[in-house]
Amino acid sequence: MSPEKMVHMANQIATFFKTQPGNDQAARIAAHLTDYWEPRMLDQLHDHVGAGGKGLDDLVIAAEAEIVKTHVRA
Repeated sequence: MSPEKMVHMANQIATFFKTQPGNDQAARIAAHLTDYWEPRMLDQLHDHVGAGGKGLDDLVIAAEAEIVKTHVRA
């Protein structure tokens, strides 16, 4: 998928979770991404964040860090 589409999709998820109560939005975004995104999409997200994360919401970047902490990449 294009980087722009991936950024847009990830930011839409962040926008939703920003409206939810609590202060664990990054963890909830990370859980959503690992539950619903296929491994290739997560790899693309990891690569994009590693290259600077241009265009990504700060919560998505924090969620990606949560994913890295809790999941081993193949």
